[in-house]
Amino acid sequence: MKKKTIEFSSHTGNLALMRNCVRDFLNGYPFSEKERLLMVLGVDEACTNIIRYAYRLRDDQLIALSMEGLRKCVRMRLRDYGEQVMPQEMKGRSHGMIKPGGLGLYLIRNAFDEVDYLLKRQGTELVLTKNLE
Repeated sequence: MKKKTIEFSSHTGNLALMRNCVRDFLNGYPFSEKERLLMVLGVDEACTNIIRYAYRLRDDQLIALSMEGLRKCVRMRLRDYGEQVMPQEMKGRSHGMIKPGGLGLYLIRNAFDEVDYLLKRQGTELVLTKNLE
């Protein structure tokens, strides 16, 4: 079982390093290049949402990303300690509507087979699972 955890502050300048870590972690798994790219973008979008909504653009807050390769799937866990947003309140927009923003949740749900929000005592843990076919 392959496992890696990284912690970084909620500064958007850290997102490129995080994307590289996710990309490196996914090497060796039998995903297509498109699937890999979508997963990297999905985790990036989730981090952007944490920065924007949980941390209200504060750039000095903790984000922890744990990645694990299991027998039948790859699982990414993103943990924040910010404001909680109830999953039913998260609304993307219709992807037929042409305007910026609002497609992040759509992207995340298309990149992963399971998307689970676990509300913690403080903050949220987002669990993203991609099955190995």
